[in-house]
Amino acid sequence: MQKILVTGGAGFLGSHLCDRLLADGHDVLCVDNFFTGSKRNVAHLLNHPHFELLRHDVTFPLYVEVERIFNLACPASPVHYQHDPVQTTKTSVHGAINMLGLAKRVRARILQASTSEVYGDPEMHPQREDYWGRVNPIGFRSCYDEGKRCAETLFFDYHRQHDLDIKVVRIFNTYGPRMHPNDGRVVSNFIVQALEGEDITIYGDGSQTRSFCYVDDLIEAFMRMMESPQGFTGPVNIGNPGEFSMLQLAELVLTLVGGKSKLVFKPLPADDPRQRKPDIALAQNQLGWQPKVALEDGLKETIAYFRRTLEA
Repeated sequence: MQKILVTGGAGFLGSHLCDRLLADGHDVLCVDNFFTGSKRNVAHLLNHPHFELLRHDVTFPLYVEVERIFNLACPASPVHYQHDPVQTTKTSVHGAINMLGLAKRVRARILQASTSEVYGDPEMHPQREDYWGRVNPIGFRSCYDEGKRCAETLFFDYHRQHDLDIKVVRIFNTYGPRMHPNDGRVVSNFIVQALEGEDITIYGDGSQTRSFCYVDDLIEAFMRMMESPQGFTGPVNIGNPGEFSMLQLAELVLTLVGGKSKLVFKPLPADDPRQRKPDIALAQNQLGWQPKVALEDGLKETIAYFRRTLEA
């Protein structure tokens, strides 16, 4: 049993990670300020003898004794991270400084949940870890993109300067149960609109592509990366290399949900990437990991979750 801290632990990904860590026999301290996380996501864990929930904002220091840190704290959807862009940047940057400081003090191994957004609107396709990206530093998405890029910088500088044991993963589009219904992400948008009989909104002409990884596959990659050999820092792309256009996704959701929703096209938001697809060769070679859940199967689970949530 290890004492493990999960920041952002009541969020979509964090709550699934807490489930997995507890199932594997660890002692879990879940930290969240509940800006986008929800107590409902971890309500089933509150009586677990090895689970503790703490309301805390990572932009302030935290003094606890742990052996592993998963740093997931940060709003991850444009609707949420653009709500308070200054706070978003502070969460990524000050949060990284505080969690790295904690890891340095207690000599804990720490994993940073970075993002494919560090690649910006990429000129390389698919994206490899050695690609430096094409990011607008002053746009509406910059608070998130540049905040995450700066967090990676801090992680590697702490590693070089203080010999800190770091792990960095870059998360590509992930979906599954416990997604926020109003987070503005394409999977939740399409599913909720279809379930409520509304028109499905597609931005641009629908030809832009994304790669969708089911949450269980992503959490397995987290676990393997955290326990990978010391010195293997990453960054490592974590995502599903299957590539789908927005039109393909919308049509699949409509097929699975049923109903009579129509497709409605609106202008593409500023700095929205045209393509997003991970090269996962490094994860395959170093972690022995690749996604297993097909998009249709994962969507069925996600639709079932949203159906229950909307009917509650």
